[in-house]
Amino acid sequence: MQTHLLLFCCYIGLSLVLAEGNQTLPNYELSTLMSIKSSLVDPLDNLKDWQMVEKASSSPHCNWIGVWCSSKGSVEKLDLSNMNLSGYVADHIQGLQSLSSLNICCNGFSSSLPKSLSSLTSLKSIDVSQNSFIGNFPTGLGNAEGLTSVNASSNNFSGFLPDDLGNATSLEILDFRGSFFEGSIPTSFKNLQKLKFLGLSGNNLTGKIPAEIGQLSFIETIILGYNEFEGEIPVELGNLTNLKYLDLAVGSLSGQIPPELSRLKQLTTIYLYKNKFTGKIPPEIGNITSLMFLDLSDNQISGEIPAELAGLKNLQLLNLMCNQLIGPIPKKLGELTKLEILELWKNSLTGPLPANLGRNSPLQWLDVSSNSLSGEIPPCLCNSGNLTKLILFNNSFSGPIPIGLAKCMSLIRVRMQSNRISGTIPVGFGDLPKLQRLELADNNLTGQIPEDITMSTLLSFIDVSSNNLKSSLPFTIFSIPNLQSFIASNNNLEGSIPDQFQDCPSLSMLDLSNNSFSGKIPESIASCQKLVNVNLGNNRLTGEIPKALATMPTLAILDLSNNSLIGRIPENFGSSPALEMINLSFNNLEGPVPSNGLLMTINPNELIGNAGLCGGILPPCSQTFAAPPTPRRFNMHIKHIIVGFIVGISIILSLGIAFFSGRWLYRRWNLYNSFIDDLFNKSNEQWPWRLVAFQRISFTSCDILACIKESNLIGMGGTGVVYKAEIHRPHAVIAVKKLWRSRTDVENSNDLLREVNLLGRLRHRNIVRLLGYLHNETDIMVVFEYMANGNLGTALHSKQAGKLLVDWDETVSTVAGSYGYIAPEYGYTLKVNEKTDIYSFGVVLLELVSGKMPLDAAFGESIDIVEWVRRKIKNKRGLEEALDNNIAGDCKHVQEEMLLVLRIALVCTAKLPRDRPSMRDIITMLGEAKPRRKSICHNDRKEKPIFSTSPVIDLL
Repeated sequence: MQTHLLLFCCYIGLSLVLAEGNQTLPNYELSTLMSIKSSLVDPLDNLKDWQMVEKASSSPHCNWIGVWCSSKGSVEKLDLSNMNLSGYVADHIQGLQSLSSLNICCNGFSSSLPKSLSSLTSLKSIDVSQNSFIGNFPTGLGNAEGLTSVNASSNNFSGFLPDDLGNATSLEILDFRGSFFEGSIPTSFKNLQKLKFLGLSGNNLTGKIPAEIGQLSFIETIILGYNEFEGEIPVELGNLTNLKYLDLAVGSLSGQIPPELSRLKQLTTIYLYKNKFTGKIPPEIGNITSLMFLDLSDNQISGEIPAELAGLKNLQLLNLMCNQLIGPIPKKLGELTKLEILELWKNSLTGPLPANLGRNSPLQWLDVSSNSLSGEIPPCLCNSGNLTKLILFNNSFSGPIPIGLAKCMSLIRVRMQSNRISGTIPVGFGDLPKLQRLELADNNLTGQIPEDITMSTLLSFIDVSSNNLKSSLPFTIFSIPNLQSFIASNNNLEGSIPDQFQDCPSLSMLDLSNNSFSGKIPESIASCQKLVNVNLGNNRLTGEIPKALATMPTLAILDLSNNSLIGRIPENFGSSPALEMINLSFNNLEGPVPSNGLLMTINPNELIGNAGLCGGILPPCSQTFAAPPTPRRFNMHIKHIIVGFIVGISIILSLGIAFFSGRWLYRRWNLYNSFIDDLFNKSNEQWPWRLVAFQRISFTSCDILACIKESNLIGMGGTGVVYKAEIHRPHAVIAVKKLWRSRTDVENSNDLLREVNLLGRLRHRNIVRLLGYLHNETDIMVVFEYMANGNLGTALHSKQAGKLLVDWDETVSTVAGSYGYIAPEYGYTLKVNEKTDIYSFGVVLLELVSGKMPLDAAFGESIDIVEWVRRKIKNKRGLEEALDNNIAGDCKHVQEEMLLVLRIALVCTAKLPRDRPSMRDIITMLGEAKPRRKSICHNDRKEKPIFSTSPVIDLL
């Protein structure tokens, strides 16, 4: 009896101990969660229910948002994703010993991850992606035997990839894309025999791609692009029979594409673009019948396009652009029934396009420009009604424009210039609701411009120049609401120019030169407030020059030469606010040339052929055209008599001779900055030209000004005109941009000059270097290096100065590369390298996201934008205060994106050069990081792709 009683008591005692243990564990984890919360910044108060409650039920934390518990009350899953959290992850997280799933993705963490994560040996899944975590990724997770998924993509991790993860042999997903990892791929990863997804793109990884990857027999997706891998593709990848997706794009891989890839019968995607591959395209690739996307663009691949590629029956994208391919396009490519995108431009292909191209496929984008293709354009390109972009320029295509294209409602761009296309422009293009660009220049087109073109609502660019078009322009051609450029030069067009310019508010370029237009210049042309370039030369225009042309605010280039215009040059013509070049030669103009503005320094050749013109820079007018002297001219007359006395000119010359001699001296005064300027500039209302140099130069202001003439014009942009100046003593070639000045600009000259001086500090291999500038009271000319290839400019701008330099090759719309202000170490090293470039680029990024100037009075004395942002970090709201509210507003996801760019900028502007990333890293971060966030503003819960794939798909 006593024995039984003793056993019963022991049982009761053990039960109480177990019960107490079951209560202790949940209470401990509740405290752990509260410690975790204390380290978080939760601006949206998502974790408001994470709080201690008296007399709460057992395990109250199991009902908290983001917390899932087991039946015993222990925390098994913690999901705090998409909560706009920041702060740091506390070491206390190691107390959640039963935790199997941790998800804190899509937040704003910018600290390092705690090393204590290695204690969570029950983890099966961890997701810390789409944050800004820094430092090394914690080691030790390889001890979690059940770990199947690690997603740390889209962060700022650095150091080496964790080698110990090779011990986590249950891993199926390993994603470290979009950070700053360096070194090579650990050989221990070969142990991950269950791995299905390997993502390491967008890092600083180097070396060769390990052949051991070919042992991962279950792998389905390999994404290693945007790194610095070199060498050849391991042939062992041909052993990965389950592989579906292979992305090795953007790196330094070389050699030939291995034909062993043809053994991968489940492969749907191959992205090898922008590497250094050579040799021919393996015809064996045509055996991968599952292939949907093949992008081998931007390499050095040669030879012909294999006919075997026509066997890829599921192919949707074929991109072979920017290689060294020759020969014909295989005819059977036109029979691919799923082909959507065909990119073959910038090769040396010959022969015709496949006759059936687009007949039975949903073709969306065709670009075969810059080849040597010939033959007629296939009539069935838009059979599916999906074609958006048709780009055929710089080939030898002949025959008519297919009528079907004028009925293709999906078309956005049609670019067929520089071919041998004949026939008429088919009716229908004006009815295409999405058409924005129509380029048919430099062909053999005849007939007229169809009337229906005027019905277009989105057309912004029309170029039909250098054809054989005849008849008059459609009367309402300038009523197209979005028309920006209309070029119809070098045709046989006739009749009057339609007087409907008041309906075309966006027009900036009008070129009707070398035609047979007659009648008067329409008065309504002056209503085009954005018109920059007008060329009506070589026509049969009559009547007078409309006086309103002189008031157009942006008109920079005006060519009215070789017409039959009569009357006088409008008195205020030379004072036009933006006018840089004017050609009135070979007309029937008469009377005195106004002595103001541009007309005071105009090249006489631009007025030649007008027998009745006189005065100004031309020989003096007879008494018939003499104008009564104004008080200003009288003062100038007296002043120049004194000048004549000082330099020894005889004081007995007649008043008239002194007057005209004075005018001659006045022009040279402003043009050549002679010694007379120095004597009299204080008493004259206009300043002389002053040259300010940013470095040692071998030319003078006189040398520069002597080259500012029409024959040296090399380009025109939205803020000025660029001239080529060739100096002979000693020989030097420079480029000079004369800025357009509005009245506001003139009033703010001091601010503008300050900014030009700041721009003089710029240094970058992709930016033309400023050598100096000239200025007087009203004008500024920027002097910079002349680029012989003519295709590099800069998009540098400031709030006051506007675009100071422009790309003078108008075919280039953007300038690749970084730009900005010089790094601090330049002051003592006097060396410009990649690290100083990175600093400069970082300053520009800071300008973009803050809306501030590099030097702003609001920063305080001797504080620039870099130091200003660094000080913001110490404030309570931190970097958010530095964002431009005009852009960010209250939209959280926009603020997050701007903060990401701001952080990148701060890394770029690190004080020590060794702490700055490479430009490739920056491009990767900016290019791939932007679309990663979810749209909180519009409640769009659809996850956007973390990384782009082919650049062509991005464009679509």
